[in-house]
Amino acid sequence: MKIPLKQRYRNFIRRLVEKDPIKYQELRANLLSARFGVTLEHYLELSYLFATAIGIIFSAIFFALSSLILTFRFTVNIYNIVPGEIPQFITPGTLIIFRAVFAIIVFFVFFMIGYKLAMKFPDMERKNREIKINLTIHNAVSYIYAMQRGGATMMQTFRSIAESAGVYGEVAYEFRMIVRDADYFGKDFLTAARDLTVTTPSDRLKDFLDDIVSVSESGGDMVNFLQSKVKLYQEEAKFEQTQFLNTMQLVAESYVTVFVAGPLFLIIIMIVMGFMGGMAEMQFTMVTYAAIPIGSLIFILFLDMISLSSEKMEKFSVIKVLQEYADVKVYHKSGEEEQFKRMQKYDRFRTLKQFIRHPINGILANINILFYVTLPLAFIYIFLIYFLVPPYQDLNLYITVVDEHIFFAVLFILVPYAVFYEMWRWRIQKIESSIPDFLDRLSNINQVGLTLAQAIGVLVKANLGLLSYEIHRIKRDLDWGATLNNALVRFENRVRTPMISRMVTLITKASEMSGDVGEILGIAAMDAKMSETLKKVRMSEMLIYVIIIYIAFFVFLFVIIVMDVMFIEHLAEINIDQTSSGIGGGTAMLGSQQMPVLVVERLLYHTCIFQALFSGLIAGMMGEGSIRAGVKHSIVMIVIAISLFIFFI
Repeated sequence: MKIPLKQRYRNFIRRLVEKDPIKYQELRANLLSARFGVTLEHYLELSYLFATAIGIIFSAIFFALSSLILTFRFTVNIYNIVPGEIPQFITPGTLIIFRAVFAIIVFFVFFMIGYKLAMKFPDMERKNREIKINLTIHNAVSYIYAMQRGGATMMQTFRSIAESAGVYGEVAYEFRMIVRDADYFGKDFLTAARDLTVTTPSDRLKDFLDDIVSVSESGGDMVNFLQSKVKLYQEEAKFEQTQFLNTMQLVAESYVTVFVAGPLFLIIIMIVMGFMGGMAEMQFTMVTYAAIPIGSLIFILFLDMISLSSEKMEKFSVIKVLQEYADVKVYHKSGEEEQFKRMQKYDRFRTLKQFIRHPINGILANINILFYVTLPLAFIYIFLIYFLVPPYQDLNLYITVVDEHIFFAVLFILVPYAVFYEMWRWRIQKIESSIPDFLDRLSNINQVGLTLAQAIGVLVKANLGLLSYEIHRIKRDLDWGATLNNALVRFENRVRTPMISRMVTLITKASEMSGDVGEILGIAAMDAKMSETLKKVRMSEMLIYVIIIYIAFFVFLFVIIVMDVMFIEHLAEINIDQTSSGIGGGTAMLGSQQMPVLVVERLLYHTCIFQALFSGLIAGMMGEGSIRAGVKHSIVMIVIAISLFIFFI
């Protein structure tokens, strides 16, 4: 029986692992710690396929680009630096053989690069998860401490955190391993915790679980132990954030050096080459449209991978189908079809009517809805410009006129988004800054003897800034018959930030166990204060690097404009007489390759626009941990770049 190719490939991978299992021991451990959810053999299969695809792609690119040699009469000329002719004995046929041989070499080189990257990727993801766990473990330990004070068992506590992975992040994903082992493999809590210490990427979480197991087995006071751990991890969280900020500072300095100073250096060199008669148009174009965007996107992805977002929150709801009246027979009465249609129509248009009545509130609830308006209008504007702009005979002049309108269309998309996002962010920051005080007051009132619902009724009269409005809405929900948990969940859905979600999750879980949750609220207030402190420290520390990015951009813009005004335009005046016999009275050229000065100026202009866009986004990632916060920086930089080019050029 013939074995299929796919099965033979899998057998080959399996034999590799069985031949030297120690070689892949570290990779297996990294896959477990990174929670990839694949076996070692399957990951090796994917790695070899990935490496083969990378090798084939770059080999094909090399073979295709090397064919350009044939178009220059077999002359190799590397940027006018190493000129020389191919020997006479090399014919087109032998040249194809050489190209094929080098393509094979390129394949093996990039195959090894792709394979090494695939082998390193699980370790990189493991370290990334370790950083995120260490940065958020103090929140999880505070929650565990609060639940223990409320009387929950350890398994109930870990299960509760595991169900809130969108709130507690990577720590919750780790605790899911304990819940999985208990539910599906029948392990007790202590055995599942010991197993997690083997696979978790965080040494801090490993030590915490080891201590929990030791305290549980020795019969120690778990509450006092957790109280000491909360204080310890909050202090360590400050140190961990310091290490994280040092990494962010290194990334910021690398970006300024590589993708601000680097392209500027290359542009100056290429302009000088243009003066000497060898303008590198293709290289200039690649720097503008490939190097800066691709490099900046890599930096943004890297920052997003290592950063903890302060605005993303995922919450999953469990829908329960009630069957209390499943045995009751339903009779469909005729003549009511019209009423049911009216109800369906009302439900269909209710959201639209609410949005029309309160459009700002609707947009703030989901800012992305702006794109449904701005994107079509921007495309319509560009479509109209295509017909309204005269068809200039000079293609470069036509592109120069049209791209101004394209940039205006981009600003039309970005400006409303930035305005509403900053409105939303300002509101959220004001609410979150009042949360610690709100929890403190709620705790004190509850400890006096009032229930949480009664305590919220008292706090309606308190002055807590923007949070007071939300407290009024919670009180209104309670007055209309909603339970406290439902009212708090609605408040969480309106705000949707991790801090609010942690607070609501803790209060709702604690109130389900006991009405006396004053001490638990005090713990939540302490955790909220800690989160606010860490956020303020990060913003103050990274503000200097946001300023550095602005300064670097202004220097970049200043140098580009000076080169254009002081050098390129003067060179155009010198060369324009030599081409005055052309169409339209002469077109200024740069260098012996006759590259139009208009093209050079457009490339410089586009380089500044791309630099403004991506520098602003990275400034938002650095300063506020969000690419959406960088939109306003991008708008400011783009407007400055456009204004200076219009004014000086």
